[in-house]
Amino acid sequence: MWLMNYITNHSMTSPEAAKGETNTGGAGGTAVASSSEHKALEMCFPYGIFSVAPSGERAVVLPLEDGEVGLGVLKKAAGLQEGEIMLYSKGGASIVLKNDGRVLINGEEVVHG
Repeated sequence: MWLMNYITNHSMTSPEAAKGETNTGGAGGTAVASSSEHKALEMCFPYGIFSVAPSGERAVVLPLEDGEVGLGVLKKAAGLQEGEIMLYSKGGASIVLKNDGRVLINGEEVVHG
């Protein structure tokens, strides 16, 4: 019985991610407003990729033992097929890597050779 009480009282509960709207604060970093305000977030990206989400995007925040981390913004597939990759900016510039080997920059195929 005491063991069950000890486990119950000392067990860790898993953190829950929060979803909210981004507010890019310039030098203050990215903030996300959900049921509470998450300020100056460190963002989580694959190595070699970095981005600052514009204000008004839907984002996900995950609490950690030593703070919080922004996991990124929520987006739909934008007409991509499974396995394709798109990089895009708020201003409309884009690069798409197609499954058939083509590369599209701003919708135009780049011919290499």
